[in-house]
Amino acid sequence: MNDELLITLIFAAIAAFVIFKLRSVLGRRTGHEPPPNEGAAGGFGGAERRAPGDGGSDNIINLPDHRSDVAEPVLDPESPAAAGIADIQALDHTFTAGEFVTGAQSAFRMIVDAYAAGDRQTLEQLLAKDVYESFESAIADREQAGESFETHIEKIRGAEIVEAETIDGEARVTVLFVTEQANATRDSSGELIDGDPDVIETISDLWTFARDTSLADPNWQLVETATPE
Repeated sequence: MNDELLITLIFAAIAAFVIFKLRSVLGRRTGHEPPPNEGAAGGFGGAERRAPGDGGSDNIINLPDHRSDVAEPVLDPESPAAAGIADIQALDHTFTAGEFVTGAQSAFRMIVDAYAAGDRQTLEQLLAKDVYESFESAIADREQAGESFETHIEKIRGAEIVEAETIDGEARVTVLFVTEQANATRDSSGELIDGDPDVIETISDLWTFARDTSLADPNWQLVETATPE
């Protein structure tokens, strides 16, 4: 085996490992998941500025291979979030806060980019039904008005688990994302009507992810978005 082939195989193995770890955190759709519970809320949490059918059994979402922008989370063992994570780990022994935060950052970038691009297929596979319908409605309104939306996430400054709990076997984890973004909306002629693609703003979002721990497939969905008060 020559050196060039050996290097190629090594990089292929590394890439396969990274994809596997991301899927283990945020999973894939099987097409057989139950609908989100009644706590799954729609709404953009201010996402008009920055928003951010189910796939078949072979429909797999490959999350982008971004390095984690923030360090391994350090949780106060007495905090409600730490207690909730312990409850999740009791149901899912593979769950770790660090891997979850890394995967959640990749999902955040992917969802925000898909919203800006009007990529309904990607959104439908990563969002709970109610959240998807809200995102899709905003995309449709934008298209009807002939407007386009562009976004660029310069950096994720923070991704902190602020809440974690289990409800009847459903794991729910809320992450506070603090990001540096540039956003802009243009009309049908390309004229800027909102935002500025050259101005970076610091934006905070609360996103809640959930999954049914009784399922073998470790699929997490975005079930709620909000803006911190």
